[in-house]
Amino acid sequence: MSANRISLTRIRRAALCAVAAATLALTGCGGDMDDLERYVDQIKSRPGKRPDPLPEIKPYETFTYIADAEGLRSPFEPDTPAAASGGGSGGVRPDSTRSREYLEEFPLDSFDMVGTLTLGGNTFGLLRAQDGLVHRVLPGNYIGQNDGRITTISESEIALTEIVSNGIGGYIERDVAIALAN
Repeated sequence: MSANRISLTRIRRAALCAVAAATLALTGCGGDMDDLERYVDQIKSRPGKRPDPLPEIKPYETFTYIADAEGLRSPFEPDTPAAASGGGSGGVRPDSTRSREYLEEFPLDSFDMVGTLTLGGNTFGLLRAQDGLVHRVLPGNYIGQNDGRITTISESEIALTEIVSNGIGGYIERDVAIALAN
């Protein structure tokens, strides 16, 4: 029976401590708030002011679109070079029957031009790829993942033309260059 008394006494002490701690915590919250009450009264005593007027709403101007209205482009037709050439049904397309070259595995921005090399009347471009190796390229070689075909090689850059999607089912050509790395 004394074990029960001890545990009951411990429970009572723990409960008394908890009540005392809660009382102290709540007493701390009810501290001196006279400054706050004075500030709130001061703000409330100020005269109210009128709200700012709403901004003026301009009426919407309508425009009637008619075919060839003063030479303006219709907003309902795409404004891309591929749209003018048939919207993707004709014009430039990647050659799906062509066998891929090794350097077409790498994105174009992963190449660094490290120089040129002239052998037997041919000027080769020297490119370092992601694989860490330096590769020789000639005009007509394909590099990059967008059917990029090298057009010219100079001492300072390798120029190429890529075939990229125009976003509406067709393709367009884009001229890009890889400059000599410093």
